[in-house]
Amino acid sequence: MTTKRESSDEPEILELENFLPYRLYRLADAVSREFSRIYKDRHGLTRPEWRTLAGLGQHGSMTATALGEQSAMHKTKVSRAVAELERRRWLTRTPDEKDRRIEHLTLTKAGLTAYREMVPLAKAFERELLAKLSAGERTAITNGLSALREALDKD
Repeated sequence: MTTKRESSDEPEILELENFLPYRLYRLADAVSREFSRIYKDRHGLTRPEWRTLAGLGQHGSMTATALGEQSAMHKTKVSRAVAELERRRWLTRTPDEKDRRIEHLTLTKAGLTAYREMVPLAKAFERELLAKLSAGERTAITNGLSALREALDKD
């Protein structure tokens, strides 16, 4: 939110703590940090490793590029996460038959086991987080986030 200073000669200021993009970032970061305790304690995963595991668990097989787009991670973070999950033997890389520069990433049996163990923990975390809100607040935040996403997608 911007405010005017008392003197009209002074420039308008931005109160960062009331600026919606900053508030959304801080909230997302706080929620992500809180959830990270679960996957870090359980498997010693970093955020990019968890997002990679979750993306592959959800979609089955993906390229690193698709993972980056789906999880909003920079390609270097995806690359490091893939390398670490491969080192753990939680994923495999299969070269694309038509374009050898592309690799299809898939969880191994051990990776799927870790993913399947994390799904109920993630869902429980989400339930506990939403339980802190009233039914009306849950509806409002869900609808508000969807509306904001749709508005940004139109641009």
